[in-house]
Amino acid sequence: MHATRLRSPAAARNRRPILEVLASVLPPRARVLELASGSGEHALYCATAMPGWAWQPSDPGDAALVSIATWREHAGPANLAAPIHLDATDATAWPAGPFDAIVAINLLHISPWAVTEALMARAGERLAPDGVLYLYGPYRRGGEHTAPSNAAFDADLRRRDPRWGVRDLEAVAAEAERHGLALTRTVAMPANNLSVVLRRPEPAG
Repeated sequence: MHATRLRSPAAARNRRPILEVLASVLPPRARVLELASGSGEHALYCATAMPGWAWQPSDPGDAALVSIATWREHAGPANLAAPIHLDATDATAWPAGPFDAIVAINLLHISPWAVTEALMARAGERLAPDGVLYLYGPYRRGGEHTAPSNAAFDADLRRRDPRWGVRDLEAVAAEAERHGLALTRTVAMPANNLSVVLRRPEPAG
């Protein structure tokens, strides 16, 4: 195993269910921007499975960028682009759209709320009409955790950084709505996570 190719046990467990949801909401040909790509395993898996998706991975961390690039060099298909450095809160760093999808897996709960605000603002600008913002992770619903394990995880996150924590789905949807995005679907996923699908509506008429 190459030392710079990071591995995430969670990615190995959830990549297939995530791909299944994405394939159900995206066309066979799509331009996809992934935020916080981490090890790069989701990017590699999805781009390999769906050759019609032009997949752009990104991350703000140097170790992650090296891992993504190394996975791409080792086994990446032609539709997997070289990773780019992207801090979601830096509006000038975002690549130009339009994108058919923006994907953020396990991001919102391990980042300050300002990242969620920036993500919704930029998605509202850069998604194509009928484009999808796909979010994956744990969420509270109606102000309540969906499982005791999520409550414990939330407490641990907040101990590590008080700006982190499991988000209320309603608050996320409300922030998205401020930027013209509508919550269209939620899907129960492994380990008490959710797939959250938001869309930028097509113009009327």
